[in-house]
Amino acid sequence: MNHGTPSLKTPPGNQHFPMAEQDLFSNLSSTSPEARIRELRTSLDHHNRLYYNQALPEISDAEYDKLFRELEDLEKKHPEFHDPNSPTLRVGGDPIEGFQQIRHVVPMLSIDDVFELSPEAMEKSGAASPEQELIEFYQRLQKNLKRDNIAVTIEPKIDGAAVSLLYRDGRLEYAATRGDGQTGDDVTHNVRTIRNIPLQLPAPYPQLLEVRGEIFMPNEAFAALNAERDEAGLPTFANPRNSAAGTLKLLDPKIVAKRPLAFLAHGLGAYEGPPLETEHQFHDLLGALGIPQNLPILNANNLEELLAAVAQINVAHHGFDYGTDGAVIKVLNRAEREALGFTSRAPRWAGAYKFLPEQKETTLNNIIIQVGRTGVLTPVAELTPVLVSGSTVSRATLHNQDEITKKDIRLGATVLIEKAGEIIPAIVKVLKHVDGAQPYSLYNAVDGKCPSCGGPISQEEGFVAWRCTNFACPAQAVTSIKHFA
Repeated sequence: MNHGTPSLKTPPGNQHFPMAEQDLFSNLSSTSPEARIRELRTSLDHHNRLYYNQALPEISDAEYDKLFRELEDLEKKHPEFHDPNSPTLRVGGDPIEGFQQIRHVVPMLSIDDVFELSPEAMEKSGAASPEQELIEFYQRLQKNLKRDNIAVTIEPKIDGAAVSLLYRDGRLEYAATRGDGQTGDDVTHNVRTIRNIPLQLPAPYPQLLEVRGEIFMPNEAFAALNAERDEAGLPTFANPRNSAAGTLKLLDPKIVAKRPLAFLAHGLGAYEGPPLETEHQFHDLLGALGIPQNLPILNANNLEELLAAVAQINVAHHGFDYGTDGAVIKVLNRAEREALGFTSRAPRWAGAYKFLPEQKETTLNNIIIQVGRTGVLTPVAELTPVLVSGSTVSRATLHNQDEITKKDIRLGATVLIEKAGEIIPAIVKVLKHVDGAQPYSLYNAVDGKCPSCGGPISQEEGFVAWRCTNFACPAQAVTSIKHFA
């Protein structure tokens, strides 16, 4: 049941749904239009929940589409039964003029960073290990709570756009960005288009539930979007967080609906319901309500276990399907959180441990020029293959001549590379030039001609990219076919 959205790997633990829902909607036959609309919405919400949050579809794409089209037809014939949370509106509504402001019921604070130290930082500070700041964070917990062993949870830090979803009586009332922590932008129109966010929670549900989490773009989709922007001569997003945040702030929900965004919950804001005494009880609630959550969640009862858990996530995070650059540590018990309290900007009971990006030396052997569907010439570095962040890297985009000039990239150079946002291979800097290597000129390298068709190239005023001006260029035709296929 792939309705124009990405196939996301279902995290372990998101596959359990406690309610017994066995083909509840296979024999819907209400004659009242209002009742039939209500039944179809319930049915589609049910199947969306199974497909997007649990990877356990009960019906085929064709059966789903039949229900969806029937609901669309009924809603067109009966606009008096309009519901902003209808599954049909996930494709996006009309463009909006701007974003209204929403005041958070509970302040949406950030989490203080705790950094893994580089060798240079260790030498400068006299730290005994790269984890020194993490050790000091745990020691502060011990000091403030006046005991040695503090139970904490550890989860991957998602590189996304922070949002707050407020559900009242089981229905999504609004979605807001973090903003300044007190007030954020109302992005409800756009968030409703994100397929794995439930618009109606299954009963029983809390009277009021405010869920904090991250909206992100899966790695493959992020890389594809950047490649598309590169081909078009547009600025690329620096990381998945920027791509998600930029998409959320678009004024046209129909465009947002076409971009493969997803959501994972990790925190609690305002809440009126049965007591939640630990982080585990909160995540049990998310699972029961079908709200996708950030997993895996590891546990530690002392400093040694904390260091081991963080190391485990550091090794595993290269295989996640979303950008992550660290691990979030939270005190498990909510009573202890209340005792620790907050600073003016962040909780004292949580920390975001930021991993150092893995960097490797390699040799730049050649620069090839690719021609995109809009005629933009993109230089690509061919590198001696090297393993970085879990995969072998043999190429890295150089974007344009300005980037090459700024970093003084020359053929044969020894370069330092990393994966930008843990995803896209990038040259960080040049470590050493070979004797006699000259500054690289894209224009001279192709002799002022398109490497595909031999036609003239030009650089438009105000743009950094060189572009083939021959609209019959075969390379442009081929990449256009691939893009629209």
